[in-house]
Amino acid sequence: MIQVKDQRFTLQTKNTEYIFEILYDKYLVHLYYGGKTAGETVYSSRYKAFSPFTAEHGTTYSPDTCMAEFSGFGNGDFRATSLKLKNKNGDSVCSFEYRSHRIFAGRIELPGLPYADANADTETLEVSLLDPVTGCGVQLYYTVFPKEDVISRYAVIENRSGGDAVIEKSMSLLLDLPGCEYDMISLYGGHNNERHYQRRPLFHGNQSIGSRRGASSHQFNPFIALCDHHATETAGEVYGFNFVYSGNFLDEVEVDQLCGTRVQLGLGSENFSWLLKDGERFTTPEAVMTFSAAGIGQMSRNFHAFTRNHILPPEPFEQRPVVLNTWEACYFNIDEAEMLRFAEAAAECGTDMVVMDDGWFGARNNDKAGLGDWFENKEKFKDGLAAFVDRMKAKGIKFGIWIEPEMVNPDSELYRAHPEWCLQVKGRESLLSRHQLVLDMGNPAVIDYLKESFSKTFEGVALDYFKWDMNRHLSEVGSTVLPPERQGEAAYRHMLGVYELFRWFKEKYPHAMIENCSGGGGRYDLGMMKFSTMIWTSDNTHPKPRIKIQYSSLLAYPAATMSCHVSNPKNVCADPDVLKFRWQVAVGGALGYELHLPDALQEIKDTVKKQIADYRVYEDLILRGDYYPLCNPYETEISAFYYANGDHSRILLSALQNSSFSGHFYTLSVPGAQPDAVYYDAINDLTLTGRQLIVGIRYSTVDKDPTGKMWYFVKQ
Repeated sequence: MIQVKDQRFTLQTKNTEYIFEILYDKYLVHLYYGGKTAGETVYSSRYKAFSPFTAEHGTTYSPDTCMAEFSGFGNGDFRATSLKLKNKNGDSVCSFEYRSHRIFAGRIELPGLPYADANADTETLEVSLLDPVTGCGVQLYYTVFPKEDVISRYAVIENRSGGDAVIEKSMSLLLDLPGCEYDMISLYGGHNNERHYQRRPLFHGNQSIGSRRGASSHQFNPFIALCDHHATETAGEVYGFNFVYSGNFLDEVEVDQLCGTRVQLGLGSENFSWLLKDGERFTTPEAVMTFSAAGIGQMSRNFHAFTRNHILPPEPFEQRPVVLNTWEACYFNIDEAEMLRFAEAAAECGTDMVVMDDGWFGARNNDKAGLGDWFENKEKFKDGLAAFVDRMKAKGIKFGIWIEPEMVNPDSELYRAHPEWCLQVKGRESLLSRHQLVLDMGNPAVIDYLKESFSKTFEGVALDYFKWDMNRHLSEVGSTVLPPERQGEAAYRHMLGVYELFRWFKEKYPHAMIENCSGGGGRYDLGMMKFSTMIWTSDNTHPKPRIKIQYSSLLAYPAATMSCHVSNPKNVCADPDVLKFRWQVAVGGALGYELHLPDALQEIKDTVKKQIADYRVYEDLILRGDYYPLCNPYETEISAFYYANGDHSRILLSALQNSSFSGHFYTLSVPGAQPDAVYYDAINDLTLTGRQLIVGIRYSTVDKDPTGKMWYFVKQ
């Protein structure tokens, strides 16, 4: 899996190979990443005038033109740099040379950070580098996940200079590729409009996405991919990248003077710096990469398997609950009597859990007050939270509750007692967003208060589920507990505090499930997925925009992470076709509901009950099966895809029409079907052979908006 021979390192997964070598006993030079090569490498050294070189080696090596594994600032490499480290002399030049390496089974924990779990097949390479001038060191870590064709990267930076050093830029992954004939795929958007597919050819210069918002953000997701210009879902070479972190990030891609392409992922420099005292170490967050020679779809399946197998927490229940969330039905207008009505309706319709979303604590009757005061509202729950929850669960359902630990309203007991606990910058107004400020989660006193507050409030309360929200981004990012020279660390320390509280919740309530949310999908990332069974995909629950949001989310993340609700909150539409289409969209991921079921017509209740029963038949395919996209809704008027088990003996096929054009024909092919098998589709009472499925089902759009169709094929 990891081999070293003649100063050449080869990292192999099931289908890929990553190769670099030590040149002149000093320099790490990248050689190859792609499909297995049978030993040969295809990259070669390059040189260009105006590129600096050493007197010892001449033009046979230049930092500016070599394909690198790690790049220090100011050392003759004029491309984007991996590390900018200001030393005790006041300059930021750093140049690192190889010193040693070791290979070991498993992996090392990343202190304070989420990271991918190892299994019996996981192996790690550590390469130690040293800057002989400053005495600072870097350990590069490559962890190989062979079955999923994924390699992870991160670095540990150690100050051995005898004085202070300041990390001014930090990147976790660098990959230099030959050529620049790639398209870049990224996911952009905004609140209610997350993760939209964007594919553009690379151009000479630097193209980047990132977040300066203190969260991975609705606006840009940390995932990117590079693919050849003609790559499709089923053919072409594709490189995928992602970042196991939930705060500010930078993904940068640079096409250089020699038409080479440099890819980097990391913390960047704009919203990050770190004072490193002599003898101290700093560990960067983990970044991951994969390669597919079989198109974009296989890249997605690599990441899906990796996330399910190495990132997501264990399922807390034998079967993932179908939840009934109260937010869109009730907003803040809740009390015990209303919630008990929801419990009765949920039990009648077959939903497993009621989630009480906001409005239960402090003076929380709107979004202007109460955040931070994590004790039950006695006017709404006169006998206390524990007695109320017991009454809910006596109805035969599980119970979940909404929290937003990172935020505070100025109109709250907490803020009046501790205004200094908010992120703030001396002399500047702290701007409001959604009438709230952000607690300084890097302040240990804040974390201690939250642990104590939740422990007291939830003592004896039989909770099964937390919906953890985060409803604004970070501005005026400063901390009252950090000295001036460390204020650049505030955003990163804040994120470490968030992770600490997540870990505490997992340990304190080991049998409870966490659904993550940030105004919907504002922290839809691998860092949050380490603690959250699933993430609320978007606050936008309208099915037509959801088709595109869910398609793009599945480029990088498995359906098991995607919380998808049938939404008709006030039951304003009883049209069974509308409710059916909303369900057809929602079963692209983990199913839930946002309806006012207590006031629903019996017809709606009966429909919901049948929908849940149908979902249970093929739920395992959605949450744990392989995903195959067939039609991109950004390029056609339908989204078509299927989920299948490993041998394609069970196949769930969906076509979702997002416009009302009629007479357009699509062939929905299932290439993995067993050719000689006979399949029966109980939804449509249809029998087909595997060969017919491979050729494809003919689907015609209709002049009806909205509409969709599903097939569930089982080998006979």
